[in-house]
Amino acid sequence: MQSQNAFNPEESRKTVAVSGAPLEDPPSSFGHLPARIRALCAPSRIAVVGLGYVGCVSAACLSSLGHGVTGADRDRYKVDSVLNGRAPFYEPGLEEIVRESVSAGRLTATTSLAEAIADADVALICVGTPSEKNGNLGLEQLRRVVSEIAATLDTRSKPLIVAVRSTVFPGTCEEIVIPQLRGRAEVVSNPEFLREGVAVRDFMEPSLVVAGGHSRAAVEQVAGMYAPLGVKACLVSLRTAEMIKYSCNAFHAVKIAFANEVGALSAELGIDAQEVMSTVCADVKLNASAAYLKPGFAFGGSCLPKEIGRA
Repeated sequence: MQSQNAFNPEESRKTVAVSGAPLEDPPSSFGHLPARIRALCAPSRIAVVGLGYVGCVSAACLSSLGHGVTGADRDRYKVDSVLNGRAPFYEPGLEEIVRESVSAGRLTATTSLAEAIADADVALICVGTPSEKNGNLGLEQLRRVVSEIAATLDTRSKPLIVAVRSTVFPGTCEEIVIPQLRGRAEVVSNPEFLREGVAVRDFMEPSLVVAGGHSRAAVEQVAGMYAPLGVKACLVSLRTAEMIKYSCNAFHAVKIAFANEVGALSAELGIDAQEVMSTVCADVKLNASAAYLKPGFAFGGSCLPKEIGRA
């Protein structure tokens, strides 16, 4: 059931989001933590639904942290690859983790979603949400797997948390996922922040871990899966978590576009664009910082309007 208790993200952030064991410690070694936090951080049974780029990296890395992970995908090639200790695609460091985790019995895979989630505490949805011609996100795969999960809930003997790791527009969990589950499972948004080529490193050395939902206990449990990474998780509301992912992607796109515009203008003026941008980024107090990134009043003064108008 979706909790009706008010969830205060700030309170959770202060009392729950703590650093776990360092990576060099055994993944399941949480004995040094307080009992309440240790319970949240204890190894979980996790079903990762979708063994594409995000799903396979997440499944492998979570299993390397000591969790028992079952990956589910309709693609037999991906499933067989994992079962044979191989990554279904190339990503630096991934195959070694898959091979080690499969050998240790912490990672397995199946084409049956029902089998994957049968004993799971958390179902981590990592299916694709590709862009459609009209610019919307394609949610067919998300709807399908949520429907399949919903069909198994009446026969479960223990609670299930459905965590959406796929990129979705803010409001998707409330408008699509929760109605299909009809209150029989908690829903959490747990966006990923992985880059191709360094995805394993991004997972194991995260700059940001986000979990959002209506149920404080569910949000804490999902955040606890990442506790061994030693990063303080941001515990927020459901829509906020979805919006954070969109905001991060949009900001990265803005930065790339800005750098390219500076590069084009510099080329016309015979200026070294690399030197310009490396110097701009050296200022971590105003330029590469949180300065000017708080919503509020518009910019003004004597400098900014003049320079924007000239550009």
